Amino acid sequence: MPFTAKILLLGSGELGREFTISAKRLGAQVIACDSYAGAPAMQVADGFEIFSMLDADLLAAAIEKHQPDFVVPEVEAIRTEVLADFESKGITIVPSARATIMTMNRDRIREVAAVDLGLRTSRYRYAESLDEVIAGADHTGFPCVIKPVMSSSGKGQSTVRSAAELEAAWTYAVANMRGDRSRVIVEEFIAFDYEITLLTIRTRDGVYFCPPIGHRQERGDYQESWQPTPMSDTALAAAQDMARKVVDDLGGYGIFGVEYFVKGEDVIFSELSPRPHDTGMVTLLSQNLSEFDLHARAILGLPIPDITLRGPSASAVILADRDSADFHYEGLADALATPGGEVDIRLFGKPTTRPYRRMGVAIARADAADAARALAKAAADKVTIVYKD
Repeated sequence: MPFTAKILLLGSGELGREFTISAKRLGAQVIACDSYAGAPAMQVADGFEIFSMLDADLLAAAIEKHQPDFVVPEVEAIRTEVLADFESKGITIVPSARATIMTMNRDRIREVAAVDLGLRTSRYRYAESLDEVIAGADHTGFPCVIKPVMSSSGKGQSTVRSAAELEAAWTYAVANMRGDRSRVIVEEFIAFDYEITLLTIRTRDGVYFCPPIGHRQERGDYQESWQPTPMSDTALAAAQDMARKVVDDLGGYGIFGVEYFVKGEDVIFSELSPRPHDTGMVTLLSQNLSEFDLHARAILGLPIPDITLRGPSASAVILADRDSADFHYEGLADALATPGGEVDIRLFGKPTTRPYRRMGVAIARADAADAARALAKAAADKVTIVYKD
């Protein structure tokens, strides 16, 4: 069967599933990889492989076996030096092997932003022991934020308000890190007005931006996002300028989720992910092309038209509250019938391996961003997870 390209997807969660759907609509063949069977992207892909991507030999074997045109990482915990080796042999790593190496760990991308490019960031220190955490907090002051250098969706992140809380935060960060490095970043707490994700698309024709996405977090993980978010022209221009500098430095083609804290007109670089961002799930309803469509087009070298906002939109997460092997969903019909605008639901088809795991998302569009946020939250609240064990 003819395909436009073969893609080896490293990580098969809900973001990977939506990307797989977008890529297959453009004629690509997708092989989805993850550490467990039946992961969300595997359910819609052309094939799959099950292995730990931190195992260099197994990762290399999968690339050798499939000989993909593109290797597309969707998770942080990957043996990135293997990707660099295959890039040197002519296989395209998305967006580039250097970008995956620099962004899979918060310490490396922070050094690129703060040191190499001179972007404004919070004060920070790295720590590999409790003593170094204490020293880091002395540098940043209280409150401060402690998080693993390698994690996803805010796992392992704590806001610490006194020295008495440092040991618990260090223990929590190490217990919830990804990969095999017991290293954290101790970061100044920014009393920001709001935080945004600026989805930035680097293509062969230049750099494009989606309208900024506002988001709210709890326990370091996003709970809701909305688009557009009010932002002055000055602040938006500063955010776009910083994003363009960092993605051009990293190289390659694809979408980048660039996160900022904003206080007044001041924009402070926070983090960057070289792939679709969880807060960008809202674009499934808000834009003419979702972040997954944009990622696929940029990777495949296809043209990107003007990115337009269909209307104020929001997303709200549907969370598990326990670890369970036997459960089902109820309330889907009621959620989809929530009055006040357009509503859609995405259920991810993955196990509830821990409390607060994101199992789905409600997406809504309304006349204003606040109304869309309320509508998405109301719809999400109507979907319940019923446990049988």
